[in-house]
Amino acid sequence: MNIKKTHLKNERNIKRNFLFVSRWGESLDIAYATLLEGNDVKMYIEDKPSKEIGYGFVAKVKDWAKHINWADIIVFDYTGYGQVCQDLRASGKIVFGGSEYTDKLELDRNFGHEELQKHKVKIIPSKEFQNFEDAINYIEKHPDSYVIKPCGEIQELKQLLFVGSDDEGKDVIRVLKAYEKSWGNNFGNFQLQKKVKGVEISVSAFFNGNEFLRPLNITFEHKKLFPKELGVSTGEMGSSMLWVKESPIFEATLKKFEKTLAKSDFVGHIDINCIVNGNGIYPLEFTSRFGFPQVFIQRTGINEPIGNMLYKIAKGENFTINAKKGFQIGVFIVVPPFPYNDKKTFDLFSKDSVVIFKKEVKEGIHPMHLKSINGEWLITGNTGIALMVSGTGLTMKDAQKVMYSKVANIIVNNSYYRTDIGDRWFDESDKLMSWGLL
Repeated sequence: MNIKKTHLKNERNIKRNFLFVSRWGESLDIAYATLLEGNDVKMYIEDKPSKEIGYGFVAKVKDWAKHINWADIIVFDYTGYGQVCQDLRASGKIVFGGSEYTDKLELDRNFGHEELQKHKVKIIPSKEFQNFEDAINYIEKHPDSYVIKPCGEIQELKQLLFVGSDDEGKDVIRVLKAYEKSWGNNFGNFQLQKKVKGVEISVSAFFNGNEFLRPLNITFEHKKLFPKELGVSTGEMGSSMLWVKESPIFEATLKKFEKTLAKSDFVGHIDINCIVNGNGIYPLEFTSRFGFPQVFIQRTGINEPIGNMLYKIAKGENFTINAKKGFQIGVFIVVPPFPYNDKKTFDLFSKDSVVIFKKEVKEGIHPMHLKSINGEWLITGNTGIALMVSGTGLTMKDAQKVMYSKVANIIVNNSYYRTDIGDRWFDESDKLMSWGLL
């Protein structure tokens, strides 16, 4: 008898109590998958307009703190809970989630850049501003191409990020003046970052409290609303990815933070987004939590139960993640008013719209802002994000074909999605190979 295989089988069959603490309800897919794997699951959602998300999928709770003793593991899906995670871990609880340090890495861009410099990582020059007038004066004195990056919580409004194209920054000045009229003092702090041309790519890994686990994940995001990177910036419209044992980008960035993350009491998933070109690797920002939709697509490429994997990571186990070869890809199916916040439009066009499957095939279909009534999936919340659809294949074209065939099986009234997710790979992979970065 193979004792190791028997142990793994028994480990997978253990039923555990999972408590998911969610900011916006984004981790519903992970919570639901964990339930289907045979575990008991409870979910708390902090955001009031999102409270209905997950109803009918998993058990919902109004006060997560009352269920701490019930839980074998507590999973936090967002930044801002870092101190809570540390306190719970100090009390002996098994927790998958951030730390005060990693919260600050993501939410405070200036701090993130200072830490990159401290860890001897090359960064793109940037400057933080508290008001629009100072930023406009700075551009006029230092004409160049810039990117506007909001800081703090407002950075979640991805449509406010603006990538300039004018070499003298005139387009950025026009946008800043528009923001000043529409937002005034409510905009908060923001960065002006010099624009660097190249390939945008992210590298991420799961961290067990002591070290990074292999394989690493390489992701290509598609942030614009329309194909060919046209339209407004959204949180994201879809991603393509692959798993790798090693990465020069990882070695130049995240790897340098391994000891610091261990000291900070971090246990979870961390991603660093970069612009790379023939001259080097330039980190843009940290995501020190699950990436959305990154984690759903990652789940498509992982050959073990996601709940069991999260538990092992949170316990501090050192193991190799059983990931598929080839590529994974995912696309959001959205409805009005996405990517904007307009309750009237949402209520008129999208609230309680039914997700219909021509054939009852739900593998690779990830529920997002949905509730389940008598087995039917209905859109709820207020953002208009209905589903994430994923596919996998040995080649990118195979993965695209699988994913879009699943999309064709779904009917959602007034829905829209990108038709070119994954296309970036065919051009950008050649560049990355020539630069020795892939």
